[in-house]
Amino acid sequence: MRQDNKRSEAIDRLQKGRRRRQLVIAGLGLGVAAAATLAPRRVNAAQRELRVGYQKGALSIIRSRGVLEKRLAPLGASVKWVGFTAGPVQLEALGAGSIDFGDVGEAPPVFSQAAGTPLVYVAATVARPRVEAVLVPGGSAIRQVADLKGKRVAFNKGSNVHYFLVKLLEKHGLRVGDVSPVFLAPADARAAFERGVVDAWVIWEPYLAAAEQTLQARILADAGGVVKNRAYYFSSRQFARGNADLLKIAIEELDRLDGWAKSRPDDYAAELAAILGLPGNVVEVAVRRYDFGTLPITRAILDEQQQIADTFLDLKLIPRRIDLREAAPPWLA
Repeated sequence: MRQDNKRSEAIDRLQKGRRRRQLVIAGLGLGVAAAATLAPRRVNAAQRELRVGYQKGALSIIRSRGVLEKRLAPLGASVKWVGFTAGPVQLEALGAGSIDFGDVGEAPPVFSQAAGTPLVYVAATVARPRVEAVLVPGGSAIRQVADLKGKRVAFNKGSNVHYFLVKLLEKHGLRVGDVSPVFLAPADARAAFERGVVDAWVIWEPYLAAAEQTLQARILADAGGVVKNRAYYFSSRQFARGNADLLKIAIEELDRLDGWAKSRPDDYAAELAAILGLPGNVVEVAVRRYDFGTLPITRAILDEQQQIADTFLDLKLIPRRIDLREAAPPWLA
């Protein structure tokens, strides 16, 4: 009983720290919105501008190579790059009108659409189920998914791994209520996992590979055969209607980068490791789990997102049902 109290106190401390950071992030997000309101866009009417929001990843490599600027110059269009630390903040910026294009995981746009952001999906990655998984300590007695019943499982609430965990448990005859969820952001979840405060951790790359190599964690199950786990590229409905040619070029360059990464994964890992500031061996492991390719949005892909949205509605994570067809790009017949 005393040990359980100590674990509960440790979790409370981690979650309070997480809430404080969320307030800071929210403040930053409001700052982006305020800046967009106070500093209206000033672009020569004869020149178009593609404002790209990016995280540390594929778009960072596109930016460093300058290929998008070269492709858009003949069209009289320029590129403005705006860096972000996470997808949700990018979507706040989109709603504030301060970016036109960006990349995000599968969960944040569901919340953004539910909040009324006029976003459209303009491209998707191929399915990447191996880059998210449930981790347990190397010496854990947990050997199969059914063993998670009654255990403390850490994950980021309302994220791609939240959806993955729900579907994984369903596949094995369990419900999310059969485990004890501990809602923690990745850094706090890692600390809780390392200290033994939680029994399992549901996480994505490169945190996944880092935990395997530095904490001797063991993969209990990845998302293979459970969920698709795509990433998405988005724009605003208004921008997409008038600038489909610019978005098409950006998507072409992302697909070209994917082709290069698929043929030269070690070189891609080295370039990505420098951007992420992580050890090369960790990123190499992570990259081997990725499938590369950029796809046009189809009705079938939107239907995948609809399943996520409906699941989050059932979990009372979003306030209303949303129709993913309303977020289709204007060129989808």
